Amino acid sequence: MTLRSPIRRALVATATALLAGVGLHAHAQETAIKFQLDWRFEGPSALFLTPAAKGYFKDEKLNVTIDAGNGSGGTVTRVASGTYDMGFADLAALMEFHANNPTAPNKPVAVMMVYNNTPAAVLALKKSGIKSPADLNGKKLGAPVFDAGRKAWPIFAKANNVSNVSWTSMDPPLRETMLVRGDIDAITGFSFTSLLNLEARGVKADDVVILPYPQYGVKLYGNAIIVSETFLKSNPEAVRGFLRAFTKGVKDVIADPKGAIAYVKARDGIINEALELRRLQLALDATVLTPDAKAEGFGNVMGPRLALMASQVADAFATKERINPDAVWNGSFLPPAAERNIFATARK
Repeated sequence: MTLRSPIRRALVATATALLAGVGLHAHAQETAIKFQLDWRFEGPSALFLTPAAKGYFKDEKLNVTIDAGNGSGGTVTRVASGTYDMGFADLAALMEFHANNPTAPNKPVAVMMVYNNTPAAVLALKKSGIKSPADLNGKKLGAPVFDAGRKAWPIFAKANNVSNVSWTSMDPPLRETMLVRGDIDAITGFSFTSLLNLEARGVKADDVVILPYPQYGVKLYGNAIIVSETFLKSNPEAVRGFLRAFTKGVKDVIADPKGAIAYVKARDGIINEALELRRLQLALDATVLTPDAKAEGFGNVMGPRLALMASQVADAFATKERINPDAVWNGSFLPPAAERNIFATARK
């Protein structure tokens, strides 16, 4: 026994090392992806947190880490810098970056449209007398300088013949507060964010007027999944796998939005689950499960509409160069259309 024991110990040690090596090799086969959202962990972030929590990314051999963001512009910049591999950002912000940074070595590319319709809207209180875009003439509007609705305002104003508007700038937390106080007549913001923020400040939903950009002639695309140009070239299959897993997760969110909010709660324990469930459902209705998305196919874009948006954004944002729509969009990594048919998913 004294001779055999060392041999047995050596064999066990060798087997253990081999098994550990197999485990390390399997882990090494996973592609790491750093992903940044456009905003905080709120209801809509369930679209990404659900496939992560359910292991759908892991099934595609992806090791995905998801971080909160602080605005689409910041997400685009961080993906361009290589700090993040992928992100979720407003397509207009991506277009602006391309046109203002034509020599940037790593310009991100949009590979999947998630918000087929921009959630940007003008919001006012009914007591202001504002009922339609025409009532905004001569009024005082407010929003952060980087707000998507404010930046696209020239497109909205042109489509609705609105003029003589003055702007007040503020930090995001003060936007709805200033509207409630009467410091401004109306605000721009994402409809599903600003409405709930107004309710949190004691305003009833029935006392809020919402003028969604898509309903008033502004057919801009909203948020898309973007990828670092470098990462896209070196990891094309990882990008395809990410989009497959994400699509599967979106179907789960549609089928059980309440259950999906639990994954948001796991990332930010202080959220109000009922409030974030409403925010998620509003976001789905306003941007994802829309007639335009159904007609074009979830995740996809239409060339003429994309080209028009590129021209409108270049004018509205006064970019250094004109925007090439073919440079900002690459739909070749999308799952098959049948796989992306989220409209067949039963909703709770």
